[in-house]
Amino acid sequence: MSLFKARDWWSTVLGENEEFDQGCLCVADVDNSGSGQDKIIVGSYMGYLRIFNPHPVKPGDAVQPEDLLLEVQLREPILQVEVGKFVSGTEGLHLAVLHCRRLCVYAVSGTLGNVEHGNQYQIKLMYEHNLQRTACNMTYGPFGGVKGRDLICIQSMDGMLMLFEQESYAFGRFLPGFLLPGPLTYSSRTDSFITVSSCRQVESYKYQVLAFATDADERQETEQQKHSSGKRLAVDWVLNIGEQALDICVVSFDQAVSSVFVLGERNFFCLKDNGQIRFMKKLDYSPSCFIPYCSVKEGTINTLVGNHNKILNIYQDVTLKWAAQLPHIPVSVKVANLQDLQGVIVTLSDDGHLQCSYLGTDPSVFQAPRVESREINHEEYDAEMKKLQKIIKEATITEDILPRSETHRDLIVTAEVSPDLDAESQAVDSEVKAEAVPSVTVKITIQSRVTAQKPNLAVCVQAPLAVTCDQFVFDDLEPDSSETVVLSAFLKGNCSPSELEGNCFVSYDIATGIPKVAQCNFRLPLRLICVPAQPSKAANHKLTIDTNKPPVSFLTIFPDFADLTEEDQANVLGFRFLTGSKTTLLASKTSQRYRIQSDQLEDLWLITKELTLRLEEHFKKQNCNDFACSFSGTIPLQEYFELIDRHFELRLNAEKFQELLSERAVQFRAIERRLLTRFKDKTPAPLQHLDTLLEGTFREVIALADAAEENQANVFQAFTKLRSATHLVIMLISLWQKLSTDQIAILEATFLPLAEDTQELGWEETVDAAISYLLRTCLSKSSKEQALTLSTELSMPKDTSRLKKNITVFCDRLAKGGRLSLSTDSATQQAAAIPGGCTTIPESDLEERVIILGSTQTLPNHGQITKQKSKPGKKMMLFYLQ
Repeated sequence: MSLFKARDWWSTVLGENEEFDQGCLCVADVDNSGSGQDKIIVGSYMGYLRIFNPHPVKPGDAVQPEDLLLEVQLREPILQVEVGKFVSGTEGLHLAVLHCRRLCVYAVSGTLGNVEHGNQYQIKLMYEHNLQRTACNMTYGPFGGVKGRDLICIQSMDGMLMLFEQESYAFGRFLPGFLLPGPLTYSSRTDSFITVSSCRQVESYKYQVLAFATDADERQETEQQKHSSGKRLAVDWVLNIGEQALDICVVSFDQAVSSVFVLGERNFFCLKDNGQIRFMKKLDYSPSCFIPYCSVKEGTINTLVGNHNKILNIYQDVTLKWAAQLPHIPVSVKVANLQDLQGVIVTLSDDGHLQCSYLGTDPSVFQAPRVESREINHEEYDAEMKKLQKIIKEATITEDILPRSETHRDLIVTAEVSPDLDAESQAVDSEVKAEAVPSVTVKITIQSRVTAQKPNLAVCVQAPLAVTCDQFVFDDLEPDSSETVVLSAFLKGNCSPSELEGNCFVSYDIATGIPKVAQCNFRLPLRLICVPAQPSKAANHKLTIDTNKPPVSFLTIFPDFADLTEEDQANVLGFRFLTGSKTTLLASKTSQRYRIQSDQLEDLWLITKELTLRLEEHFKKQNCNDFACSFSGTIPLQEYFELIDRHFELRLNAEKFQELLSERAVQFRAIERRLLTRFKDKTPAPLQHLDTLLEGTFREVIALADAAEENQANVFQAFTKLRSATHLVIMLISLWQKLSTDQIAILEATFLPLAEDTQELGWEETVDAAISYLLRTCLSKSSKEQALTLSTELSMPKDTSRLKKNITVFCDRLAKGGRLSLSTDSATQQAAAIPGGCTTIPESDLEERVIILGSTQTLPNHGQITKQKSKPGKKMMLFYLQ
């Protein structure tokens, strides 16, 4: 048994299926017995009013029938119960019961019994008020410093404070800026009402200010009310606590300073009368209720705080002094004097568990039995240890945990792309300026081997491609069941995509609650973005791909683009993208080469990729596994750099538009302030063309916003072209250097980072950092470079010269035998990759000169880079031997 428990002194359960809340509990000598013993008053949302006087024979006894003094069912739900001097002509205590639309004040009296059943108690209605507005909570006190009686203030759900001077209605006032009701209390020391608004601010309103403010019989103020003799309701002080409050309590003890306590969602605050914070305590739990009470130490206040973990914490100011376990979650807590026992803690839960408890410890009488001594058998322990280690080893084998193949997965998702385009296009909201935008059907099937809970399917394609629907939510899938969805993909943006691949992701939970994800990839047909066209003889950009097999007729590998009746298309084929550009594909009749040519560099990528894929598929069908492609031309770095410069220029334009918009917005707000000042002035002054200036500034803001939006669209198109060209450069480098799969993966991760291209983190700085890392590690030319420290902060560069220089040096070092590796030991890596080791890259100013001379933008394949010294006084020249 734990020592840290709230010791049960008396407890009971109220009714069945009843609900209770914070204001449903009150402790006071409600029957005016004069003995100083408190009674427990409880009201419920079912309308039951109960009054208890607990007196157990010994702590923990069951509730006795005579403990319940009174139980009566009222006609309406009980929101709050309070005890005070609510009846005029007497200073006796009476019970105030707040309903949704009614306030009732009762007198509780007891009749001395002459038989063993004891005294009889009853309630008598003294007066009631019918409320015009739905009530939320109430507070009471000697408003205005009145002596010998208590007045009642009720807060409505729409923010009106209704004040009652006992049997009569005094006045009503609306709280300014009201949205939702909060806790309300009254401070007799400052004669003010304190609440917490929906703005998460503690607000204090003086009673005198409320009394002299404009009458609030109607919520809408008319022109007459605005010009009437009343004053506008003004707040006394405001404190922003940054969270919603659960309860407010004002305490004033002889040995402590008068304080206002506010219980928030994660903190509780102690404030002075003027709203300044005396102290605050950050809570590491979710509180449910609290009450401050008198402390034995002078100058401090104790606070009981209940939380949703069924723990009752006792603080002395901000110091935790005790923590006790409760059997329920309290929604209200009070401190009472019961049966000459002072400081009894009374707690009430939302389902009616009422408990009176005290703090203390009970000694434990349990004693652990004495362990019998015996001799240790080391051989037996060793055998048992080996057996357990064997079990642990068998249980941690990864083969038994991870699926061994596709058939062992809990859920399998497959995507099937239709071989033909849709007869009726499903493209919607397409920006392509073509006569017809085709679409293709994608059929996605989900097969579940176990119970899959809440499966969610997401379909992703690379913009500017789009699908008719990208999110699907299914009901729970039973074992050995399947679901099928059909959607269409089409070209939405007015530019060619950089990839035709798409992904399907299915997220789901299994029966044990573990979340899992299944995915698959699919490839869209080339016919979705381009159509057959007449071949073009002239082009600005040309590439030649070498193969080790005889050329294949285009009628065989491109049957969807070639006309089988025309023999001319066996060696030459034309493609026209939906965006308007053309690309031509030629096959050599005498050599094993294919040429791709176009006026735009980025348009070469998809046709080149499609050619290599179809050739590999063609030779695989013929059981030819040694097919390989190679590239022996020059890497088109100069044209690639032009795309980089175009993309970077648009990013700079975006920064300029942002700065201009900020300046015009500041100017617009300044003009607005001056105009408002002129309009509010009782003696209006001439506008001095401020309205004209405001209209002109507004038009400039709109024009700049339109230009920024257009520039953002251009940035997206430029980045899409840059991605296509980057894919092409990666393919040419891999074919040129015959890179392995792992090295191609490093190359793609370097030039195609996963991060999206944004104004804060763009493609240029990300790629520059990745290339710099490779040049410093696996492609370093000396140990001096490896010791350099790279900057970890990525920011937008001033220009692209450093990036272009690094790309040129990167290709140059690959040409000299460097190999890509994520290992930092570059010397060991290169020695292992190249037979006989790798010669050290000579220390020279090659990298700086390749940019200056301009002739090194295209790199040779088999040529040898040499240096030739000129006459003294002339610069060193650099050239290639082809």
